[in-house]
Amino acid sequence: MRYRRLGNSELQVSEISLGSWLTFGVTVDRDQAGACLHRAFDLGINFVDTANMYGRGAAESLLGELLSPYRRDAYVLATKAYYPMSETDRGLSRVQIKKQIDASLMRLRTDYVDLYQCHRYDHDTPLEETMEAMSEVVAAGKARYIGFSQWSPRRIKAAHKLDHVTRFVSSQPQYSMLYRKPERKVFSLCKKLGIGQIVWSPLAQGVLTGKYAPHQPPPAGSRAAHRKIGRKTRRFTDDNVLAAVQNLRPIAERLSLSMSQLALAWVLKEESVSSAIIGASRPEQIEQNVGAVGVKLDTATVREIDDVLHGVVRH
Repeated sequence: MRYRRLGNSELQVSEISLGSWLTFGVTVDRDQAGACLHRAFDLGINFVDTANMYGRGAAESLLGELLSPYRRDAYVLATKAYYPMSETDRGLSRVQIKKQIDASLMRLRTDYVDLYQCHRYDHDTPLEETMEAMSEVVAAGKARYIGFSQWSPRRIKAAHKLDHVTRFVSSQPQYSMLYRKPERKVFSLCKKLGIGQIVWSPLAQGVLTGKYAPHQPPPAGSRAAHRKIGRKTRRFTDDNVLAAVQNLRPIAERLSLSMSQLALAWVLKEESVSSAIIGASRPEQIEQNVGAVGVKLDTATVREIDDVLHGVVRH
């Protein structure tokens, strides 16, 4: 495993990190999740990312149980707040941030998280109130650092200009071969501000593994075939996209890589990326994905990938 510094923080995070969206406490049971976490740690992954709304607290509760045997300083733990936790609990007001951090810490069975993130921007709460409340969480020792997910450059700049608040050290955008929107503005701005990128969906909801074929139904047991969560893959399962992805296979084979390793190596070539978050339901998936660490893609290969995906990439 290799490690990168997360923005201007003192956190050194593994290039591959373990996420829990749509998996732990939702589609992956306790024993499977425990096996995945144990294997991730064995392979050098030290960064675990979750959120209060994943399974409405179920992911945090399961992680709290599974992490309890490990030394707290042996891993980096991140969670988030914003999305509804009840009919009345949502957003990033001071009241909600204080309530949700305490609830998250209780479920996670810890006194603090290393990174507390604004899961989205709250348009119903003044930015000053949100940033002051997040700063108070850090001052109280309940989080070491703060970050955000999917904020626009305008909001990032506005937060940075505020006086007497804790600065963000991390951004969590969607980023993959197929979804490159953060490259143009977010990455460059964050680099100037000392904010590192923790990217989610680097495999485009599993599409970049190559397991989905055009003009065919998704394989049984896959995320796209799941009754409830399959809709989240639809933006990437257009037949034109799936056909283009299949044309990546010869590139991966030439480099002796799996399709997922190629996709993760592509993400990790970006120096702004501190870590790529993967999901897993089986330990062997983690083993394969970690194989992307240290893979260097030369300029010709990157250009070839761009040519293959031309016309289906979202910029």
